Amino acid sequence: MKLGGEVKRDGATMNLSQRSLRQTLALGAFCLLLSGWMLGQAPTAPADAQKAAPPAQSGGHDDVYVIGPSDVLTINVWKEPDISRSVPVRSDGKISLPLVGELQAGGQTPKQLEQEIAKRLTSYISDPEVTVIVQESKSQRINVLGQVARPGAYSLTTSMTVLDAIATAGGFKDFAKQKSVYILRQKSDGTQEKLPFNYKDVIKGKNVEQNIRLEARDTIVVP
Repeated sequence: MKLGGEVKRDGATMNLSQRSLRQTLALGAFCLLLSGWMLGQAPTAPADAQKAAPPAQSGGHDDVYVIGPSDVLTINVWKEPDISRSVPVRSDGKISLPLVGELQAGGQTPKQLEQEIAKRLTSYISDPEVTVIVQESKSQRINVLGQVARPGAYSLTTSMTVLDAIATAGGFKDFAKQKSVYILRQKSDGTQEKLPFNYKDVIKGKNVEQNIRLEARDTIVVP
Protein backbone atom coordinates (compact mmCIF):
# COMPACT_ATOMS: atom_id res chain seq x y z
CA MET A 1 0.00 0.00 0.00
CA LYS A 2 2.83 2.37 0.76
CA LEU A 3 4.26 1.68 -2.64
CA GLY A 4 0.88 2.38 -4.24
CA GLY A 5 0.55 5.59 -2.21
CA GLU A 6 3.95 6.75 -3.32
CA VAL A 7 3.07 6.10 -6.97
CA LYS A 8 -0.07 8.21 -6.60
CA ARG A 9 1.91 11.03 -5.02
CA ASP A 10 4.49 10.82 -7.83
CA GLY A 11 1.65 10.90 -10.36
CA ALA A 12 0.19 13.95 -8.70
CA THR A 13 3.61 15.58 -8.71
CA MET A 14 3.99 14.86 -12.43
CA ASN A 15 0.54 16.30 -13.21
CA LEU A 16 1.37 19.47 -11.32
CA SER A 17 4.68 19.84 -13.21
CA GLN A 18 3.00 19.42 -16.59
CA ARG A 19 0.31 21.95 -15.63
CA SER A 20 2.94 24.46 -14.55
CA LEU A 21 4.84 24.00 -17.83
CA ARG A 22 1.70 24.60 -19.87
CA GLN A 23 0.90 27.72 -17.87
CA THR A 24 4.42 29.04 -18.35
CA LEU A 25 4.27 28.48 -22.13
CA ALA A 26 0.85 30.11 -22.35
CA LEU A 27 2.08 33.12 -20.38
CA GLY A 28 5.14 33.44 -22.64
CA ALA A 29 2.98 33.34 -25.78
CA PHE A 30 0.68 36.00 -24.31
CA CYS A 31 3.64 38.27 -23.55
CA LEU A 32 4.91 37.93 -27.12
CA LEU A 33 1.49 38.80 -28.53
CA LEU A 34 1.20 41.77 -26.17
CA SER A 35 4.63 43.17 -27.10
CA GLY A 36 3.83 42.82 -30.82
CA TRP A 37 0.56 44.67 -30.35
CA MET A 38 2.29 47.48 -28.44
CA LEU A 39 4.89 47.88 -31.21
CA GLY A 40 2.12 48.12 -33.77
CA GLN A 41 0.54 50.91 -31.73
CA ALA A 42 3.78 52.99 -31.58
CA PRO A 43 2.90 56.68 -32.03
CA THR A 44 3.58 58.23 -35.43
CA ALA A 45 3.70 61.85 -36.40
CA PRO A 46 0.19 63.09 -37.16
CA ALA A 47 -0.58 63.72 -40.81
CA ASP A 48 -1.11 67.41 -40.05
CA ALA A 49 2.31 67.65 -38.45
CA GLN A 50 3.90 65.99 -41.47
CA LYS A 51 2.16 68.43 -43.80
CA ALA A 52 3.22 71.37 -41.65
CA ALA A 53 6.91 70.90 -42.42
CA PRO A 54 8.15 73.27 -45.17
CA PRO A 55 9.11 71.61 -48.44
CA ALA A 56 12.77 70.78 -48.86
CA GLN A 57 14.64 73.09 -51.19
CA SER A 58 15.07 71.35 -54.50
CA GLY A 59 18.31 73.04 -55.33
CA GLY A 60 16.98 73.20 -58.85
CA HIS A 61 18.61 76.50 -59.61
CA ASP A 62 22.20 77.26 -60.53
CA ASP A 63 23.79 79.48 -57.87
CA VAL A 64 26.28 80.74 -60.48
CA TYR A 65 23.64 81.83 -63.00
CA VAL A 66 23.20 85.59 -63.22
CA ILE A 67 19.65 86.76 -63.92
CA GLY A 68 19.20 89.13 -66.82
CA PRO A 69 16.48 90.98 -68.78
CA SER A 70 13.78 88.83 -70.44
CA ASP A 71 14.42 85.86 -68.13
CA VAL A 72 11.22 84.34 -66.70
CA LEU A 73 11.40 83.56 -62.99
CA THR A 74 9.21 81.26 -60.92
CA ILE A 75 8.99 82.71 -57.42
CA ASN A 76 7.40 80.57 -54.73
CA VAL A 77 6.69 81.80 -51.21
CA TRP A 78 5.64 78.83 -49.09
CA LYS A 79 1.98 78.98 -47.99
CA GLU A 80 1.54 82.32 -49.77
CA PRO A 81 -0.14 81.59 -53.14
CA ASP A 82 -1.12 85.24 -53.59
CA ILE A 83 2.55 86.21 -53.73
CA SER A 84 3.91 83.15 -55.56
CA ARG A 85 3.94 83.55 -59.34
CA SER A 86 5.97 83.53 -62.56
CA VAL A 87 7.32 86.94 -63.51
CA PRO A 88 9.38 88.19 -66.46
CA VAL A 89 12.43 90.33 -65.81
CA ARG A 90 11.90 93.70 -67.43
CA SER A 91 14.41 95.36 -69.72
CA ASP A 92 15.62 97.45 -66.76
CA GLY A 93 16.33 94.23 -64.83
CA LYS A 94 13.52 94.75 -62.30
CA ILE A 95 10.51 92.68 -61.24
CA SER A 96 7.41 93.46 -59.17
CA LEU A 97 5.79 91.34 -56.46
CA PRO A 98 2.90 91.92 -54.04
CA LEU A 99 4.10 93.21 -50.63
CA VAL A 100 7.65 93.29 -51.99
CA GLY A 101 7.17 95.99 -54.62
CA GLU A 102 9.83 96.59 -57.26
CA LEU A 103 13.27 95.12 -56.80
CA GLN A 104 16.35 94.57 -58.91
CA ALA A 105 16.61 91.00 -60.16
CA GLY A 106 19.06 91.57 -63.01
CA GLY A 107 22.66 91.01 -62.00
CA GLN A 108 21.73 88.75 -59.06
CA THR A 109 21.84 84.98 -58.73
CA PRO A 110 18.59 83.16 -57.86
CA LYS A 111 19.96 82.56 -54.34
CA GLN A 112 20.69 86.25 -53.81
CA LEU A 113 17.23 87.16 -55.06
CA GLU A 114 15.64 84.64 -52.68
CA GLN A 115 17.38 86.31 -49.76
CA GLU A 116 16.36 89.81 -50.88
CA ILE A 117 12.69 88.85 -51.29
CA ALA A 118 12.66 87.06 -47.91
CA LYS A 119 14.20 90.11 -46.26
CA ARG A 120 11.48 92.38 -47.59
CA LEU A 121 8.71 89.96 -46.62
CA THR A 122 9.75 89.70 -42.96
CA SER A 123 7.67 92.80 -42.21
CA TYR A 124 4.54 90.88 -43.22
CA ILE A 125 5.35 87.16 -42.86
CA SER A 126 7.14 85.30 -40.11
CA ASP A 127 10.21 83.41 -41.41
CA PRO A 128 9.23 83.46 -45.11
CA GLU A 129 10.45 80.50 -47.19
CA VAL A 130 11.28 81.76 -50.70
CA THR A 131 12.39 79.78 -53.76
CA VAL A 132 13.48 81.39 -57.04
CA ILE A 133 13.94 79.26 -60.15
CA VAL A 134 14.82 80.45 -63.66
CA GLN A 135 11.92 79.03 -65.66
CA GLU A 136 13.10 80.43 -68.99
CA SER A 137 16.62 81.64 -69.62
CA LYS A 138 16.32 84.30 -72.31
CA SER A 139 19.04 86.70 -71.27
CA GLN A 140 21.92 84.21 -71.43
CA ARG A 141 21.73 83.71 -75.19
CA ILE A 142 23.81 84.49 -78.23
CA ASN A 143 22.88 84.89 -81.89
CA VAL A 144 24.64 83.30 -84.84
CA LEU A 145 23.60 84.89 -88.12
CA GLY A 146 24.52 84.68 -91.78
CA GLN A 147 26.14 81.87 -93.73
CA VAL A 148 25.87 79.03 -91.21
CA ALA A 149 23.83 75.84 -91.45
CA ARG A 150 21.43 76.73 -88.63
CA PRO A 151 21.32 80.48 -87.92
CA GLY A 152 19.42 81.51 -84.81
CA ALA A 153 19.57 82.14 -81.06
CA TYR A 154 21.43 79.69 -78.82
CA SER A 155 21.81 79.29 -75.07
CA LEU A 156 25.12 80.58 -73.81
CA THR A 157 27.00 77.83 -72.04
CA THR A 158 29.94 78.24 -69.70
CA SER A 159 33.17 79.12 -71.48
CA MET A 160 31.57 79.12 -74.95
CA THR A 161 33.92 80.59 -77.58
CA VAL A 162 33.35 81.79 -81.14
CA LEU A 163 34.46 78.42 -82.51
CA ASP A 164 32.04 76.66 -80.16
CA ALA A 165 29.17 78.85 -81.33
CA ILE A 166 29.90 78.27 -85.02
CA ALA A 167 30.03 74.52 -84.41
CA THR A 168 26.73 74.70 -82.47
CA ALA A 169 25.14 76.46 -85.45
CA GLY A 170 26.18 73.59 -87.74
CA GLY A 171 29.29 75.12 -89.31
CA PHE A 172 29.71 77.28 -92.39
CA LYS A 173 27.77 77.15 -95.62
CA ASP A 174 29.73 76.72 -98.86
CA PHE A 175 30.10 80.41 -99.71
CA ALA A 176 30.73 81.77 -96.22
CA LYS A 177 33.51 84.35 -95.93
CA GLN A 178 35.39 82.57 -93.19
CA LYS A 179 38.08 85.25 -92.91
CA SER A 180 35.56 88.05 -92.36
CA VAL A 181 33.49 86.77 -89.44
CA TYR A 182 32.84 89.33 -86.70
CA ILE A 183 31.16 89.60 -83.31
CA LEU A 184 28.83 92.42 -82.29
CA ARG A 185 28.97 93.09 -78.56
CA GLN A 186 26.75 95.42 -76.56
CA LYS A 187 28.77 97.77 -74.35
CA SER A 188 27.67 99.12 -70.99
CA ASP A 189 27.05 102.59 -72.49
CA GLY A 190 24.58 101.13 -75.02
CA THR A 191 26.89 101.25 -78.02
CA GLN A 192 28.16 98.24 -79.98
CA GLU A 193 31.68 97.17 -80.70
CA LYS A 194 32.73 95.03 -83.64
CA LEU A 195 35.29 92.30 -82.92
CA PRO A 196 36.97 90.57 -85.89
CA PHE A 197 37.33 86.80 -86.19
CA ASN A 198 39.42 85.20 -88.93
CA TYR A 199 38.44 81.53 -88.87
CA LYS A 200 41.21 80.48 -91.29
CA ASP A 201 43.89 82.01 -89.06
CA VAL A 202 42.50 80.74 -85.76
CA ILE A 203 42.35 77.10 -86.82
CA LYS A 204 45.97 77.41 -87.95
CA GLY A 205 47.00 78.70 -84.53
CA LYS A 206 47.30 82.34 -85.60
CA ASN A 207 45.55 85.23 -83.81
CA VAL A 208 44.03 82.76 -81.37
CA GLU A 209 43.08 85.69 -79.12
CA GLN A 210 40.25 86.36 -81.58
CA ASN A 211 38.56 83.19 -80.39
CA ILE A 212 37.10 85.09 -77.46
CA ARG A 213 34.83 83.77 -74.74
CA LEU A 214 31.33 84.90 -75.60
CA GLU A 215 29.06 87.00 -73.42
CA ALA A 216 25.29 87.15 -73.18
CA ARG A 217 23.64 88.81 -76.18
CA ASP A 218 26.74 88.63 -78.38
CA THR A 219 25.92 88.28 -82.08
CA ILE A 220 28.23 86.39 -84.42
CA VAL A 221 27.85 87.42 -88.05
CA VAL A 222 29.15 85.19 -90.84
CA PRO A 223 29.06 87.12 -94.18
